[in-house]
Amino acid sequence: MAQINEISSLRMQDPAVARATRPRRFKYVNPSFYLFALLLVGYGLIVQFSATSADADYSFARQLSGVAVGMVLFVLITRMDYHALSGYTTLFLIINIVLLLSPHLPGIGVEVNGGRSWINIGTQIQPGEFAKITMVLLAASVMARYGGRLTDLREYLKALGIMAVPFVCVMTQPDLGTGLVYLVIAAFALIIGGADWRFMVGTGLTIILLCAAILIIDPIVDQIAGHDVLLKDYQKSRLMVFSDSTYDTSGDGYNSQQAKIAIGSGGLLGKGFMQATQSSMGFLPEAPTDFVFCILAEEFGFVGALVLLAFYIGLIVTSVHVARGASDLFGTIIVICVVGMWLFQILENIGMDCGLMPITGIPLPFVSYGGTSLVVNMIAIGLVLSVSYHNKPRSVFDVY
Repeated sequence: MAQINEISSLRMQDPAVARATRPRRFKYVNPSFYLFALLLVGYGLIVQFSATSADADYSFARQLSGVAVGMVLFVLITRMDYHALSGYTTLFLIINIVLLLSPHLPGIGVEVNGGRSWINIGTQIQPGEFAKITMVLLAASVMARYGGRLTDLREYLKALGIMAVPFVCVMTQPDLGTGLVYLVIAAFALIIGGADWRFMVGTGLTIILLCAAILIIDPIVDQIAGHDVLLKDYQKSRLMVFSDSTYDTSGDGYNSQQAKIAIGSGGLLGKGFMQATQSSMGFLPEAPTDFVFCILAEEFGFVGALVLLAFYIGLIVTSVHVARGASDLFGTIIVICVVGMWLFQILENIGMDCGLMPITGIPLPFVSYGGTSLVVNMIAIGLVLSVSYHNKPRSVFDVY
């Protein structure tokens, strides 16, 4: 009896299939993302070492502790499957409300410069920063339910109302800068989530009209009430400084003028590490936080500023690549909302230092002083990597 030859395909698996199906850690993660994130954290620490050494009110050790805590949370978030978070819209909304109203609680709420944005629980933290992460998850979970197409006006208003709650809560502190970040996150979620463009244009025009109305009626309301109601004095001053760079340069416009002097004095290559005279000699208030870009530009010059921007561009481009490769809309919206959050903060912080944007107190991601802000940005990196790590390709051919 003739012996049947053994079919070779049953004896040996195709190498391409074997590579595609072999479990590998971080199979879908672009190594460039890690590189740019690491470079930004390292660059930020270098700048902060110089900034904090010239100001006894700030501690470089505290910034290092923020990196350590952020690294732990980054690893935990990365290992977590983001798909499990998609059905917790109500929970994210409740967490946002609790975080943003917690500074009003007696005993733990702390008032700083007329605002209640901080709490003290053994260490002082800013809940509004952590709420940026829950805002991203809230917006993603709300918009993912519509499958990339939201054309019903009633559903649009419902989604918009849910995402507007954190903004309303943070304005009770009040913290307009953080509130604007929430609005940007919501806007990116609406765009990626497929909301009808006519609804979004109408929303934008309504916001513009409301802002104009507030500016017009604010003096009348203040006169009737006898005190500031809609806009605080410092907010009005910031708007005046933004609209007129020569306004009160020895008072409200002082910070803006000194920021531009610091940036201009750096020239092409800068004065050198730890040679920022504007901050070390006390001419630039709050240098390690709001005006940290000025220190960087003064010490490392135009070239140093370009290097920072190159790192930001690299992080954003690789994040967008992760979003494009996500296997579901929820993951895509998460990553794009994180990108939108970073973009707005970068443009606003650098813009206000250069006199191109009003001063708002928004931190520069990975560079500004503050453990809370640094931890939040590390968590944001973890979210992007979670989407990348837990992304399942549609077929074995998608791996390549």
